[in-house]
Amino acid sequence: MTAYPVTERRAYPARERDTHRSDLRERGGSRPGRRAGRASEPAAAPTEPSRRATYGLDAFTFFIANLQTGFGPFLAVYFTQQKWTQSDIGLALTVGSLVSLLGQMPGGAFVDASRSKRFAAGFSAFWVGASAVMLAALPTYLVVMLAMAIHSAASCVLTPAIAAISIGLVGHARAGERLGRNASFSAIGNALGAAGMGAIGYYLSNNAVFYLAGLLVIPALVSLSFIPSGRAADAGKPRPTVREPEVREAGGVAVLLKNRALLCFAACMVLFFLANAAMLPLVGSVMTLRASETATALVAACIMVPQAVLALTAPFVGRLAQSWGRKPLLVIGFAALPVRGLLFAFVNDPYWMVAIQVFDGISASVLGVMVPLIVSDVTRGTGRFNTALGAVGTGMGIGAALSTALAGFMADELGSQTAFMGLAVVGAVGLVLVLLIMPETRRRDGEDAGEPS
Repeated sequence: MTAYPVTERRAYPARERDTHRSDLRERGGSRPGRRAGRASEPAAAPTEPSRRATYGLDAFTFFIANLQTGFGPFLAVYFTQQKWTQSDIGLALTVGSLVSLLGQMPGGAFVDASRSKRFAAGFSAFWVGASAVMLAALPTYLVVMLAMAIHSAASCVLTPAIAAISIGLVGHARAGERLGRNASFSAIGNALGAAGMGAIGYYLSNNAVFYLAGLLVIPALVSLSFIPSGRAADAGKPRPTVREPEVREAGGVAVLLKNRALLCFAACMVLFFLANAAMLPLVGSVMTLRASETATALVAACIMVPQAVLALTAPFVGRLAQSWGRKPLLVIGFAALPVRGLLFAFVNDPYWMVAIQVFDGISASVLGVMVPLIVSDVTRGTGRFNTALGAVGTGMGIGAALSTALAGFMADELGSQTAFMGLAVVGAVGLVLVLLIMPETRRRDGEDAGEPS
């Protein structure tokens, strides 16, 4: 007679626990009488960031894009004006490229180790501005080399710091929308920065371009101060409202090498940049041969068209990343690249070649959001989001460095049409790789509360 009640009492709490957990995920309610803060409670929904913090991050992203614009094509013009030889200019740019390539993972690790992501962003932004002032004030050989190294090293910290602040501000559930907004403001900043610095270089001097870049650090840091440092949670950790022990795996790079989804994504990105990086320079060479008088204006249009598409579509891509998932958008971004390469191979009109750059804007819009978002997905709870982002950035840099050599060889030996087709084939291989090996990384609703990673 006693066996039945005992069995009933043992079974009942198990059913109650299951029902309770299910109800919590569906209704967000809590069990009466249960103490707050217990590990089995659901994660509280992230609070809406204040307008002050949101607009502060918008402005910081905008001004940083303005600042970084000065280190683009204006560098070669400035060095030429200073009577530098082409070999010296190439060496200075190579120093910056090497530091940028080698500093991606250390820069990400620095952000991971930093308690305040806002401090890491401000610190690196200051040194980017300082390197611009060094270039303008003391354009000697050693100072320029040092400035290029400082700029590249600081940029390796700045990019993951902005991504970490963004995800920490809104939480993982709304990260796509926030990263899309970042990409949009960055594109607007690049476009306006290029126009403004071009005008200053034309009417004043190329020296003034770098002084302006240094001054842009001031509004950038003021904008950063609007973001509460306590909200800039580490994007690789669980939200602090989840009262569960943090999961951190032992080891550093070895842990990343065991992350299959991260390795798949990095391999796909290497192939994408192997196909993409050389395409615009090759277009510039072709335009110079076909329309030498208007080549400069046409190349400028080729740069502006993708930036306009990026600014308009990136927020929309960020919202779709939450509803569609990551992989469908990633497929769209990768598919636009081989289509673009094939069109360049068979289109002769330079003005149509400018229009084809719309596909570059589509790819840039997708990857500008997907790279930090997917890396955040696959490293969540490890505390190594920024290190992993740096590792993917290193792969992208390697692909870009090899792309120019590959395209140059094909163009010289086989012609520009074959070079475009070859780059399109590499892009198609990247697309196939995404379709075959890249998993969907978006988590379902309710999955975040129960699992730290």
